[in-house]
Amino acid sequence: MKSVELKADILMLISAVIWGFAFVSQRVGMETMGPHLFNGVRFIIGSISLLPVIWYFSKKNNNNQKQKSSTKKLLIAGFIAGLFLFAGMTFQQVGLLYTTAGKAGFITGMYVFFVPLIGIFLGQKTKTGTWLGAFVALVGLYLLSIRSDFSLSEGDTLILMCAIFFAGHVLVIGYLAKRVDVLKLSLIQYITTGVLSLIVALFTETITLQSISLTIIPLLYAGVMSTAVGYTLQVVAQQHAHSSHAAIILSLEGAFAVLGGWLLLDEQLPLKGLIGCALMLVGMLISQLTPKQSKSL
Repeated sequence: MKSVELKADILMLISAVIWGFAFVSQRVGMETMGPHLFNGVRFIIGSISLLPVIWYFSKKNNNNQKQKSSTKKLLIAGFIAGLFLFAGMTFQQVGLLYTTAGKAGFITGMYVFFVPLIGIFLGQKTKTGTWLGAFVALVGLYLLSIRSDFSLSEGDTLILMCAIFFAGHVLVIGYLAKRVDVLKLSLIQYITTGVLSLIVALFTETITLQSISLTIIPLLYAGVMSTAVGYTLQVVAQQHAHSSHAAIILSLEGAFAVLGGWLLLDEQLPLKGLIGCALMLVGMLISQLTPKQSKSL
């Protein structure tokens, strides 16, 4: 069991790396495309990228994999997960238009606190070590991301809503991943998010082929790597991980976002940022090494 949980942790860590570097593509993409169109296209690309994977595993396991759920149940589960993902990604992408990247990074990372908090109301037991790890990781995110005086502006409020919906998404995936086909669940939630984003873009943004062609590289990374690979690894890993524990590991995307900005955008990482990265790693280790309690989900 320990080896299974370790593999799940590694998969979630890879997701955090991919998502961290995706902040670079999101920032670059916003220069030539609106936020809703960017999200719509990236998730449609992610959906298409996932189809060969689903076909491969369906063919490979055709004879020995039992059906985990009905088509109707799978569609409903994917749609619900997609709603949370759509809301979180929309608030994040739009919020980035009105607030700094540092504030956005910190407030988005608040989902490491919201996951166990919401989990309490859902009857999910959370060990003391997870709370301690979440607090340490949260302090690390603060040191890593805040670069100016903290205030709850319009953009900050949008990012705070993003963090709440991301926390809900982590909990929803933690529940559904054990009950339905995880790859098909990923596909349906991507299609839901992509279609809803494109509908919003039709009414709020100007859509041109030129804007898409100018943004093709950020879109491909965000669509194939961040969406298809990153979120799918999350769904697969959360079959064997506690939601609060998963939230702390996935929150490490903030550290990798800073690393990506330093490597690709020539952004500087101050001493405070290095200390923040270290505290986030400590928070992850605390949550992993402390004794576990039973869980109801």
